[in-house]
Order: sequence, then C-alpha cells, then structure tokens
Amino acid sequence: MFIVLTGVAGFIGSNLAERLLREGHTVIGVDNFLTGSTVNIDNLLRSPNFKFIEHDVIYPLAIEGPVDWVMHFASPASPPKYLSYPIETMRVNSEGTMHLLYLAKEKQAAFFLASTSEIYGNPTVHPQPETYYGNVNSVGARSCYNEAKRYAEAITYWMNRKYGIPVRVIRIFNTFGPKMDLNDGRVITNFINEIMSKQNLTIYGDGRQTRSFQYIDDLLEGIVRLLSTTYEQPVNLGNPEEVTILEVAQILKELMKSNAQLEFLPLPEDDPRRRKPDITISRTIMDWEPAISLHDALARTIHYYQGQYIH
Repeated sequence: MFIVLTGVAGFIGSNLAERLLREGHTVIGVDNFLTGSTVNIDNLLRSPNFKFIEHDVIYPLAIEGPVDWVMHFASPASPPKYLSYPIETMRVNSEGTMHLLYLAKEKQAAFFLASTSEIYGNPTVHPQPETYYGNVNSVGARSCYNEAKRYAEAITYWMNRKYGIPVRVIRIFNTFGPKMDLNDGRVITNFINEIMSKQNLTIYGDGRQTRSFQYIDDLLEGIVRLLSTTYEQPVNLGNPEEVTILEVAQILKELMKSNAQLEFLPLPEDDPRRRKPDITISRTIMDWEPAISLHDALARTIHYYQGQYIH
C-alpha cells in the first residue's frame, strides 16, 4: 500500500514507519520537526520505499500519485510539549486533521486518526470503554490537547458520514519504548533520565495515581491489525494492567540498580487520578491485547537509552 504518515519523526510515527516498511508498504513521511527528531528518521531515509516531506499539516498537503491510507500521527503528545506549543497543538489536530481528511477524500483513500486516552479526561468511569464520553475541563491547562483530539475525532466522523471516507480511530493509552525523547517530560522517560543522571526521582502528587503502560511494539501490532479490519468506531489501544507511579519507580530502581530517593511535588492541574483501558473491542475485533510485560518492556527501554545516551 501507499501510505501518507504524518508525525513520522516522532516517537510513535518513526516506529510505525519502520514496521510498515518491513511489511512491504511505501511510506510518504511528513513532519515539521516541531517536536520530532531528524535522528528518528535517519534509518528510514535509507529505504527506497520511504520518501520524506518536511511540511506543517496545518496547511494543505499536496501528494502526487495514488494513496491508499492517510495516517495522522502529527501532534505534540506529552504535557510539557503540548503546554509549550498549545496553539500549534490545537491547530494540528483541528486544521491539520481537516486538511488531511480532504486529502483522503481527493485520493479516495482511507483515513487513520491517532487519538488519545486523554479525551477521557480525569475519568469518573473505570476502566474507560470507548462509549465513555469523558470528564474534560474545556478551559483547563490540558484542554489544548484533550479538546483538540476530541475535535479531531468529531470532524473525522462527520467527514465519514458526509463523504463516505473510510476511517479508523485509535485512542492510545500511555505508551513507551525506543525513540521516545528522553526529555519529553513523561513519567517513564523522566525516571530513566533522572536515574541515569543520578538525580532524585520526581513524583507528582502522592504517587498512588495509576496508569496503564504499554510497550511500543504492542501498540504497533494493534495499529497494523486494525488496518486490516473494516471496523470504523474508536478503539482503545492500551494495557489493562493498572500500576501506580510509585510501583513504576520501584521497578526502574531495581532494574537500573539505583538507590535514588523520591522527591514529591504538587500534582499538575487536571492530572487524571486513574487511567485504565477497557480493551474488549480490540480483543473482539482484532484478537489483540498487549503481549509484553511491563518488566520486560522497561528492561528493553533501559537498554536502548543506555546505548544512546551518555551522562
């Protein structure tokens, strides 16, 4: 297939491009490097089936030739990044999504949207099924990301209804692994960076808030499986194993043989207390669920960073 993939220089986008190329597809990668890295696409550029276009998708994108899929993964995704670029985050998920949907319409292609578990906000339903409408503060600090992704889903489904564009929508829960920016401000990279730098581990709140962490390879498997279905409603892709932030810190300390102390700071505004996906739909329609344990996934990630960074 011929696939246009935005956000290709980001963590998920670059790993996804590698997977798609290995499966024999042609990938036209698009990024403006707002938060992506040129390092992430160095190996992709060596593939004859990969073409790169530096472009900001808040403006219309012109593509020559046929296209089978337009896959929209462009957006700042960690709180420090989207809070640093709030307007850009809102525009890439609103104007950017609209332009790419029209590109899919023009090319008679299908459209794939990378949405997020953040659309559930600080949930009052646990675990979160796709039918849950969420508990989002529309004027809070995180709204630039939460509400932008909710809009992206809304316009995707209206273009699907009005023009018949085939769509797939995934809601990604906390994902980690190689190629994440070590300074992106998310909890696992924060902890690894702090341990490697011999600093205290920063815990926001009391550390008893929970998350559900999945390894990047599990996410990629879910994406690829969804591509081969005809299911058009949103699909949660995440790990239903719920762990506290304190538990993650302890596992990393053990794996990295660290005696780092814990430093507790105030919880950020609108930070969710609990996050856990209901993955009944992905199990049913794709026979998918995460296969890599948190312990093994963290060990693989540590190995990657220890090979990439010197402190």
